[in-house]
Amino acid sequence: MTNDNHRSTLIAGLRALADFLDANPAIPVPRSVYALHFPHGATDAEMCAEVDHIAELLGAPTSQEFGHYGAAVRFGPVEYKAVAILAARRAQYEADRSYEGCIQPDPVPDENVAQAA
Repeated sequence: MTNDNHRSTLIAGLRALADFLDANPAIPVPRSVYALHFPHGATDAEMCAEVDHIAELLGAPTSQEFGHYGAAVRFGPVEYKAVAILAARRAQYEADRSYEGCIQPDPVPDENVAQAA
């Protein structure tokens, strides 16, 4: 799918979701919706440059926190955000994941079973 096709398909999907939720008021809606764009780049500098460009198009400031560099604009509870996950944060995430499965929590009792007893 080309970028133009993807863009058109995404926008049509968002409109269809909004129309569907509007036509079905019994269906609960989330408190907020996030549309995230993650720049592709080999380096932090390349990804940050793309975020800077998007920030300029959005008329939004950039921010850096928790190893993420981004810019966002809100439409009520809906947010569009371009975010670059910087190399140091990705490395920390991979290090944290390396322990996955090594530590097991104590079993949590099933509340339904405890109430039935």
